[in-house]
Amino acid sequence: MPLDKHALLGQLADRLQQSDRLAHRAEAEAREAARSLATESEKKEDGRAALEFGSLATGQAQRARRVQEELQALTKFGQAEFPRFPRQGPVGLGAIVDVSTEDEDGFSERTFFVLPAGAGTELTGPGGDGFLSVITPASPVGRALMGRKAGDTVEVTLAGEVREWTVLEVA
Repeated sequence: MPLDKHALLGQLADRLQQSDRLAHRAEAEAREAARSLATESEKKEDGRAALEFGSLATGQAQRARRVQEELQALTKFGQAEFPRFPRQGPVGLGAIVDVSTEDEDGFSERTFFVLPAGAGTELTGPGGDGFLSVITPASPVGRALMGRKAGDTVEVTLAGEVREWTVLEVA
């Protein structure tokens, strides 16, 4: 049974919206902490803390903006018809890609969903069956997989370690 890509996209959007809410809450808490220093003398003594809280608030605001940009990219992408990928076709934006690798524990498989945003997010398949990792064409794995076909092998360096994956299927 093919995976419902629109449902997976909705799951990712939900996760990003949750991240956006957390970033806004953290920003508000940091701004309040920076303002809540009670007296002028405390403000002078705690100037460093106020600066740190201010920087934290700014960072959370930037995080929230990035999440909003990702949500906009996903919304735009989701409004279009998902491209169809023949099993032997090349990997492109919107593809679900099954890969295998061999390591000291034997063979293992992973599934990637190539999207314009949400890199690193883990999604669950229907009924909680299986996991898919979201990758973008800009990520190291995404760059290596774009345009590849079933049977192709790619090498990717992650955290200083070279990993070799074989593309099993593109959907």
